[in-house]
Amino acid sequence: MKRDLITDEPVEDERFELVVGPGYDFSHSRRTFVEVFGAGMLIAISARRGMAQVPQRRGGFNGGGGAATVGSRIVIGIDGAVTVLTGKVEVGQGARTQLRQAAAEELRLPVESVRIEMGDTEQCPNDGGTSGSGTTPRTVPSVRTAAAVARQILLELAAEKLQADASALSVKDGRILSPQSNRSITYAELAQDQALKAKLASTTSAGAALTAPDDWQVLGKPAAKADLQNIVTGAHRYPSDIVLPDMLYGRVLRRPAYGASLKSIDLSRARAMPGVTVVRDGEFVGCAANSSWLAAKATDELSASAQWELADPAKQPTSENIFDYLKQHAASSQATSGRGPGRGGTSKGMVDQGLADSHKTLTAAYDVAYIQHAPLEPRAAVAQWHDGKLTVWTGTQNPMRVRGELMEAFKLSADQVRVIVPDTGGAFGGKHTGECALEAARLAKGCGKPVSLRWTRAEEFTWAYFRPAALIEVAGGLTEQGNLHVWKFTNYHAGGSALETPYDVPNVRTQFIACDGPLRVGSYRALAATANTFARECFMDELAAATNVDPLHFRLQHLPQGRLRDVLVAATDKFAWAARCAKHTADVGIGLACGTEKGSYVAACVEVQIDRRTGTVKVNHICQAFDCGAVQNPDNLRSQVEGGIVMGLGAALRERIEFADGKIRNGSFADYLVPRMDDLPTIDTILVNRRDLPSAGAGETPVIAVAPAIANAVFHAIGIRVRSMPLRAELLKQSV
Repeated sequence: MKRDLITDEPVEDERFELVVGPGYDFSHSRRTFVEVFGAGMLIAISARRGMAQVPQRRGGFNGGGGAATVGSRIVIGIDGAVTVLTGKVEVGQGARTQLRQAAAEELRLPVESVRIEMGDTEQCPNDGGTSGSGTTPRTVPSVRTAAAVARQILLELAAEKLQADASALSVKDGRILSPQSNRSITYAELAQDQALKAKLASTTSAGAALTAPDDWQVLGKPAAKADLQNIVTGAHRYPSDIVLPDMLYGRVLRRPAYGASLKSIDLSRARAMPGVTVVRDGEFVGCAANSSWLAAKATDELSASAQWELADPAKQPTSENIFDYLKQHAASSQATSGRGPGRGGTSKGMVDQGLADSHKTLTAAYDVAYIQHAPLEPRAAVAQWHDGKLTVWTGTQNPMRVRGELMEAFKLSADQVRVIVPDTGGAFGGKHTGECALEAARLAKGCGKPVSLRWTRAEEFTWAYFRPAALIEVAGGLTEQGNLHVWKFTNYHAGGSALETPYDVPNVRTQFIACDGPLRVGSYRALAATANTFARECFMDELAAATNVDPLHFRLQHLPQGRLRDVLVAATDKFAWAARCAKHTADVGIGLACGTEKGSYVAACVEVQIDRRTGTVKVNHICQAFDCGAVQNPDNLRSQVEGGIVMGLGAALRERIEFADGKIRNGSFADYLVPRMDDLPTIDTILVNRRDLPSAGAGETPVIAVAPAIANAVFHAIGIRVRSMPLRAELLKQSV
């Protein structure tokens, strides 16, 4: 397992942004600052194209261990209110509400009595980054355990004060009752006793029995989103809304293209502007002013005087030839070594011999474009230096990692850096790193005042990292009876998530081959599972067609009994798959796909309508079944599933980063088309509630089955195989 170069925590193979090191170097001279400044002046991927490489260093601390004691997780106020501390953050996924429910369940409190303090490196335990659908399976149990231990401590202290047997006491709404004496005492009254705080601080957060799902009173039921009123009315403050006294607004000079290096610049005109401070450190150039408009105007002056040495465009690939480029720049012809299921590649049976012996063989290649995360709120940070201490308010999924980047960049100790993460306007895997925080801190240090830095949409599209493009080659062999006999699957560049096939095949070889790509890449919702599931499920349909078998029957023929089969049956039953197959309307098609990732299971059925004249696809209906174990908040889970479906629509139909000559060509919402309201189909969501199984996360897996189901529906409608994501309109026009 690879490790985060800042926190030293294990990370999945395709979290590329965490294993390349921080993008700066203060170790030799001022000029070397920003030699490789992350997403600032010299964000870079390949030194061969004039793009600097980042230093391979590690920070000086480990993280992710969670709260060591109950008191470092649970705080009980003298008013009886409970505060839960967590290093996780809220980026719209509902973690704040879910963690409130978790604590309320074990403390026998109403949800409203629990407050969640999140993402403050000075106050909260290190729960690791908010990623990988990890809050539900890891942090929720940690919070529940701490709350259950706290409840037991409260019961024991109450037993002393009520002179009763602790095992005979009952708890409801923060009041402990002795049935024998009919006397009671509240959490607020117990919190007056210093013994409670001492006991919480000295007791380890482990070992308590948790409430069984069948006995849940708070978990398992809908709960309103925390802070909903402020979000709806606009009162909530996101990172881009933070304002400090005497604060300036920053802007960073960006390169005109990837691989460009600064030859010369005249700072005098910008420095002469009233109210403007210019900061230069090597190739890092930025400014701060008392308004964002003035900062932008000053940056325009800087840009006008800057002279750049541009990389050779002929050596840089474009979005039109990227897939050939990736294969030509494969790191190795061998599979990445396996690091657990679906993380590097497996081999069983005799694949080459099996293909030679197969009654029928098929091969296909699928490609998946680079796409951006497109969060509603671009990166933003406010940095303040005071008495040698740095405090940064920023939107990130990993506050401890950002703290580590700041510590290393400015040579500070842990107690000299504090990162605070307000609830943030979207991330989707795209905000694991601290580029904006570093830039804001650099400007604030140079100005001697707090600085707010808010990336523009164009900066977010250009300098944030992307979901990797992928080329996936698949081969399959069928027996004379139509059984899938051989499976060969190679992923170039995207990663190993959902790499393994869930189907029963005796001869299998899967590979993930890393490539030297032109763009900075990293995590995305469901990581490489989107690409791998797209290719696998489209190819399964191609195999089914080769045997003249219904795609559903072909899958069921090769799926063992279990949860994936169950969601597939649930989705197709609700969708009335058999009846729709019997009825065929011109240019209307149906398709299905299924998959598993992050411990959860999904199946989707879709109906599409094709406009042959324009080559566009209209999705009329999506029916999706989802199983993530015991459901903790059905309303929020449904929102997660539906949000994943909509995000999957964008990647399937239109989202694609276009680039050439080292420049992003569609870096705005006018040119990069995420789903609009009129794109949305009828959505049926089936939540398969498995109270007999542990809860898994739901933030990622609902995305993965959408695109292949749409592609398979296109074939059913017009007989054309679509092997690209997003679907290419020019290909569909060929059916006219």
